[in-house]
Amino acid sequence: MTVPVLPDRYNASTTFIDANLQAGRGSKTAIVYGDQSFTYNDVAAMVNRTGNALLKLGVQMEQRVMCLLLDSPEFVASFFGAIRIGALPIPTNTLLKPADYEYFLNDSRATVLIVSEPLYASIEPVRANLKWLKHIIVVRASTSLSASTSLNASTSLSANPPGTINFADWIAHESPKLAPADTARDDACFWLYSSGTTGFPKGAVHLQHDMIYCAENYARGVLNMNENDRTFSVAKLFFAYGLGNALYFPFYVGATTILYPGRPEPKAIYETITKTKPTLFFCVPTAYAGLLALDDTSAYDLSSVRQCISAGEALPKALYDKWLAKWNVEILDGIGSTEILHIFISNRANQARPGSSGKLVPGYDAKIADENDQELPQGEVGNLLIRGDSICALYWNKHTKTKETIVGEWIRTGDKYSIDADGYFWYQGRSDDMLKAGGIWVSPVEVEATLMLHAAVFECAVIGLMDKDELLKPKAFVVLKQGFASSPELEAELKSFVKDKIAPYKYPRWIEFVSELPKTATGKIQRFKLRQRETEK
Repeated sequence: MTVPVLPDRYNASTTFIDANLQAGRGSKTAIVYGDQSFTYNDVAAMVNRTGNALLKLGVQMEQRVMCLLLDSPEFVASFFGAIRIGALPIPTNTLLKPADYEYFLNDSRATVLIVSEPLYASIEPVRANLKWLKHIIVVRASTSLSASTSLNASTSLSANPPGTINFADWIAHESPKLAPADTARDDACFWLYSSGTTGFPKGAVHLQHDMIYCAENYARGVLNMNENDRTFSVAKLFFAYGLGNALYFPFYVGATTILYPGRPEPKAIYETITKTKPTLFFCVPTAYAGLLALDDTSAYDLSSVRQCISAGEALPKALYDKWLAKWNVEILDGIGSTEILHIFISNRANQARPGSSGKLVPGYDAKIADENDQELPQGEVGNLLIRGDSICALYWNKHTKTKETIVGEWIRTGDKYSIDADGYFWYQGRSDDMLKAGGIWVSPVEVEATLMLHAAVFECAVIGLMDKDELLKPKAFVVLKQGFASSPELEAELKSFVKDKIAPYKYPRWIEFVSELPKTATGKIQRFKLRQRETEK
């Protein structure tokens, strides 16, 4: 697979916006959103209006624009509108807490925040602490580019908060014409924050050429995506996975994306597929398990789907088999990362090996190495290193972490893998203690630190444990302070306590009260012994 040779002066918006107009797709549907649709002409106009509005605010090249947005046309306009003027959009996780957004905004020095109305409540408590932010643009549900899509009315604002701007009014009178900024193919294009392990999240800086590399090699090279496809992604646009699935992949080939801003509940997912008829369905294993657990699916029609795709966490063979038996369409599992932008190892249609991550995507090389980065023989388990031209340039303001992770042309993924004689890669766990819940990274250290804030907790440790669907979820081992006794009520209270303090998806699904935790001679908790204990049960 070859990637088009890009000129030295290149702006990514020209590939994903202008090229569709030049190819005669201006009147074709680009976005389906609720009961409305937007053509490629519509998209180009709103991207350019947003870019012009940002310029009027004084946003300059390489300044950051944080996008705390639900999946919507405004996300598309904000993301490519910022890129159009050479600014750097930062799609941001919509599931976090005010303290997280305070960190992101101050760390990135974003001067503009574009936020969906239901999410504004997470910004208000920290507004006074934001050192660099100059403008807050609110996408009001009542004046949205597509207000027909249901949002939680209880989160609606009665009026624009003081010191904020209404998005629809902001771009309404701007010109639909805007020449792209004179950026280079190796200029920064956008950031994505990657979860922290024991420290703060890291801003992965992606370049102007990264999206086209992933789109050509994976979307076109592996999925054979084309302009007749309709994509629907359970993973939201703020994920690296979802950003490709539902935005720059379909825009690269002139296809149609189906955007859904609501919670990915099984019934809502099935209803969306039945109504909008996607041909490519992108999901994560936890959501596939939820879809399979729904008792009555007789009202739903998945016949339009030619291919299902999974990433975010390893897909158990049992889920693959159950889905294939139920819907007669296979799931292509793969592995990607925020740092590499999208999937770099994947199964192929009619060649899937259930339980494996598949084979290398064109354009990428892999190495299974020991702790000294020396390549290991086939079949041995080692650390997975990847080489390919979509790897982020660096972590913002994290020089040491950048050097530890990116070694020359290679990046350490933090995953343990083996490779078989046929070139299939098999996931063997993490090189650190990080785990995924619902396809999203969870740091045991963060969950432990939150539990320690509760008055009853003396000390604790968190590990990953397989649930009934063979998917990893957090489990906490808790030593109580004197005067507190274990009980189902206290267990429920601790779970709720964590949900209230940090992103709810990080809460421990199980809590086991213990008298002590295994430790080293220096007092460091040995999580691996807790994992061994669970394995031996």
